[in-house]
Amino acid sequence: MAIPVIHVLIILVLFSGIALAEPLPEHFTPILKDADNALLAPGRQVTRDNVDDYGQWLDETLVEIIRKGDYEITLGRLLDFPVHPRYVQATAEFKGLTKIGDEPGELHGYQAGRPFPELSEDDPQAGIKAAWNMRYAFTPDETETVHFIWKYRDMAKEKLERTLKMYGAILRYKHRHSHDPIPEVSNNPSDLYTALYLRVNSPQDIRNTQLLIHRAEDDTTPEQAWIYFNTQRRVKRIATGQKTDAFLGSDIMIEDFLGYNGRIRDMNWKYLGSKEMLLPMYAHNELDLSEVTADKDGFQDVPFTGKGNCFPDVTWQLRKVHVVEHFPVASNHPLSKRHYLIDAATFNSGLGRIYDRAGKLWKLAIPAISHSGFHTKENVEWKGAITDGVTMIDLQAQHCTTLHLKTRVAPKPLQNKSFTTAYLRQKGR
Repeated sequence: MAIPVIHVLIILVLFSGIALAEPLPEHFTPILKDADNALLAPGRQVTRDNVDDYGQWLDETLVEIIRKGDYEITLGRLLDFPVHPRYVQATAEFKGLTKIGDEPGELHGYQAGRPFPELSEDDPQAGIKAAWNMRYAFTPDETETVHFIWKYRDMAKEKLERTLKMYGAILRYKHRHSHDPIPEVSNNPSDLYTALYLRVNSPQDIRNTQLLIHRAEDDTTPEQAWIYFNTQRRVKRIATGQKTDAFLGSDIMIEDFLGYNGRIRDMNWKYLGSKEMLLPMYAHNELDLSEVTADKDGFQDVPFTGKGNCFPDVTWQLRKVHVVEHFPVASNHPLSKRHYLIDAATFNSGLGRIYDRAGKLWKLAIPAISHSGFHTKENVEWKGAITDGVTMIDLQAQHCTTLHLKTRVAPKPLQNKSFTTAYLRQKGR
């Protein structure tokens, strides 16, 4: 049985000496008015025969996909997803101190926690506030994706075309909650917020291709990205326009990483309110993975199912979500908008619709998100939501890229040198 976050916080206060301000349970464990609806009982299935009964809780694009028989959903039990107690404490401690600046991308007074715990449709700044909440959502400060498998699939022909195996790591330099040093890393001359590193381990033709992204703390500063191609044996800076190209021939752009991997100032943000909807959030250890081969540590990736094996084969549960859209400021951007369902408790992006420049629906992004308390033993300290898988479905081309992730809290401190261009050259030799 899942332990509610508020109970975890009380235990931590009693035994670890953490002094909490107001715990803000309404933001981290929102009450669901439809929680007891019989249609949402664990084990229920949503199929083409009954999908209309679930329309109020499902994204409209997903309804059409299920109606065509391309995917079915199984419902799981409701879980209160944890959020790290230091993050919750900081949210309460610094509530009301963060302010939106007068110029695009300006944020003043942010220290730690969720910048804007309260969102309202009556607030004209609610969209940009939701964006900052996504940017500063809790994840551990140092994480590794020890295997990161990308599969390119022809959805129409139901054919697996290509498999890439990668390694990934993320280091948070500022506004840290889970790892010492807190609140920030001292050796940070470029004033970075985060750095992301990816390396391809196979196939051989692109082995040791590497990607490095530096995101500045100051959103008015352009993010920096570099790529190392083993065939060229050199590091190349990625131009801004290339961040919206298909990454390594997949259905995913660099800008799509982590829901949205770009500057907040480069988009106009609109808040459409909150509602209760079904999202693929679950307990990894309670999934039926009997047909999935375990790795050497006993971990089993989440499988994919449905048409072309393009959809996560996990259970879905009712969540409170915030509905947000953003529209590119630049007229030459390849998209007209992104539409997000953001989980209100964790501020993870739960489902995204992506529209092409002509305004037509182009892609559907679906992450599969596990409760950290029902994951690997090494992730007990995570205290949050862990993304186990992602699918990016090109609905126009009938193609998808599925990602299988085994992510963990870094067992040893990540080093600054691993997030430099010199490191790209070193690993590429």
